[in-house]
Amino acid sequence: MATSLYRIGRWAFRRRRRVLRLWLAALVLAVVGAAVAPAAEEEDLSMPGTESQKAFDLLDERFPESNSQGAEARLVFRAPDGQRVTASENRAAVEDTLGSLDGGDQVASTTDPYETGAVSKDGTIAYSTITYSVDAVDLTEPTKSALEDAASRARDAGLTVEIGGSALEAEEEPGGTTEMIGVAVAALVLILALGSLAAAGLSLLTAFVGVAIAFGLVTALAVPLGLTSTVGILALMLGLAVGIDYALFITSRFRDELAQGSEPEEAAGLAVGTAGSAVVFAGATVVIALVGLGVVGIPELTRIGMGGAGAVALAVLVALTLVPALFGYFGRRVLSRGVRRAARPGGDRPHPVSTAAGRPGLGTRWARFVLRRPVPVLMIAGLGLGAFALPALSLELGLPGDESKSVETTQRRAYDLLSEGFGPGFNGPLTVVVDTSASSGSADARATTDLVVRTVRGVDGVASVGDPVLSRTKDTAILTAVPRTAPTSGETKDLVQAIRGAVSGVEADTGAAVHVTGTTALNIDISEAMSDALVPYLSVVIGLAVLLLMVVFRSVLVPVKAALGFLLSVGAAFGVLVAVFQWGWAADLIGIEQTGPVMSLMPILIIGIVFGLAMDYEVFLLTRMREAYVHGASPGDAIVNGFRHSGRVVAAAAIIMVSVFAGFIGIHMPTIQTMGVGLASAVAFDAFVVRMAIAPAVLALLGHRAWWLPRILNRVLPNVDIEGEKLSRRDPASPTGPNATGSDAVVAPLPVGRHRH
Repeated sequence: MATSLYRIGRWAFRRRRRVLRLWLAALVLAVVGAAVAPAAEEEDLSMPGTESQKAFDLLDERFPESNSQGAEARLVFRAPDGQRVTASENRAAVEDTLGSLDGGDQVASTTDPYETGAVSKDGTIAYSTITYSVDAVDLTEPTKSALEDAASRARDAGLTVEIGGSALEAEEEPGGTTEMIGVAVAALVLILALGSLAAAGLSLLTAFVGVAIAFGLVTALAVPLGLTSTVGILALMLGLAVGIDYALFITSRFRDELAQGSEPEEAAGLAVGTAGSAVVFAGATVVIALVGLGVVGIPELTRIGMGGAGAVALAVLVALTLVPALFGYFGRRVLSRGVRRAARPGGDRPHPVSTAAGRPGLGTRWARFVLRRPVPVLMIAGLGLGAFALPALSLELGLPGDESKSVETTQRRAYDLLSEGFGPGFNGPLTVVVDTSASSGSADARATTDLVVRTVRGVDGVASVGDPVLSRTKDTAILTAVPRTAPTSGETKDLVQAIRGAVSGVEADTGAAVHVTGTTALNIDISEAMSDALVPYLSVVIGLAVLLLMVVFRSVLVPVKAALGFLLSVGAAFGVLVAVFQWGWAADLIGIEQTGPVMSLMPILIIGIVFGLAMDYEVFLLTRMREAYVHGASPGDAIVNGFRHSGRVVAAAAIIMVSVFAGFIGIHMPTIQTMGVGLASAVAFDAFVVRMAIAPAVLALLGHRAWWLPRILNRVLPNVDIEGEKLSRRDPASPTGPNATGSDAVVAPLPVGRHRH
């Protein structure tokens, strides 16, 4: 691998104009495609195979005149203080408001609260349900405006009116100030870490190119592939973070080779052959983990994984081709001014990571400190991560609804009004579908439906059960059961299971099929499916990590150590999610006004993403250690060598990635906020605690055993040469050069960290 990438690096350097034109053409095509593509549509979350989804599909079949998952709005009216909504003037205002909507475009029906009994017991609150003939994503702006105008009409009459339901749902687009703050922090870290505006600008420029192409492709393919705005934001988030990091790692190695005397073209080849090998492996792990999300069975999660994987793959291609091509334009300007000045005739050439005074760098000093005290470092770091992970034992999964929105939104205020007037469970009604098509006659069907009504009413926790609504063929009935508890509460989850258990007896006695569905039940089913899939998916990811790292580092204990460290960082990140989103710790700082369960998609999604990112730092840090060890360095010296060359770069890369992820917390979408907090904390824990403290402490304790590999595995496992050992034996004038015609020239191994020039 290293030799092939070495050739790619030199080719991109020599053919930089062609490479630059190709990437500019790809950028233009992506931008144009995004500009002319139709607007993306948000799709309802679904999970084929669950009981609730089967019931939705049955409703679409038996009630073709309605849309079981169509858009719905609730106009919630509250009378002025001291008045009732049933008063003649308030009733007239409500009826006038609803009359302005009845028969409107895309409106299927409106309900009269005075006829349906949708008035609270104290007479102060009433609501009307407006159903639409299309999904929420298909509602036109005139339809939404008509709804808001109707609410304004009632407000002008003195009523308090709020709008709930899915009709006004909107996704926030990226591009706010918080994301820009994250990018600004990344730029500052790059300048401080590299000491060169040219090097920092090169890393940012290439990352932006990759992100722009990825985001453009997601936007252009949104309609044909059903990609949502969440997919685009994740592609933007991941592409920006890994794009900057991958460019940073290759640029840093290029600077090292230049400072050691290599010619720019040779330095570009060596940088791509060594650091580029690590980039390929790290990117491949992220891609595999994200694509693996498809096994869970949730279409939205599959699309999220595919979109993120595509962005990461683009970042890898950019790093391997566009970055070395730009080296041809920037040349030695990527070096800091001090190193360039020292490289002039008569100047002393310091090691690129040494300080001006010759004092060992912070990475070297830290590595030596860990080597002296590995046990205390290991205990403090391990116990610290364990403390952060403790809240994860209380992890509850769910999908947020209107209750999680800001109190400044009309949806949240409508939710609160309905809870006040009709009870908390009113915001999450359950739909019970009775399929009696297997019964012998309509009389049996009616008797079965009545039996289901009595059974559901008898379940503890059910506040009320509405009258059944029959299909045209009289073989399917719909019941609405209102829980006593809120939609996201544990009691409601238990209630759904209790109802399903109670009606199973009816199914056995009558042969009918009874399903419990509705948005609340669907969310519960998805959350349970996520919980069930968490351990198998984690096992696959851990197994993959051990196998890949065994191939890369040709060791048994290093992969096991890396996998256990990954578990620690993920556990600590889950603990942060519980503390922030369930317990409300520091929630005000990021604009979270209502605590609740952690989004059910997040644990698996974070595991998939963080797995790959954790391997980034493991590979980049340990590659230099392995490189030193195979050249004869002692285990302790190899650890110091790894931190001397890569410690500062890995730390800078981690700060950049944390900054980028944290920058997306300001987007007030539950999915993105949860992802931002989880990924930022996981990367911080993994980079600064696991890789910087636990990893060197464990390696120090293991000594030579850390790099042991049984002979049988040594013969079976492929040698990918990720540390570029073959390159250290290659004569730069060999056939990888532009005029080469013979076979590779091989010479004796060179000292650690140096190359023959």
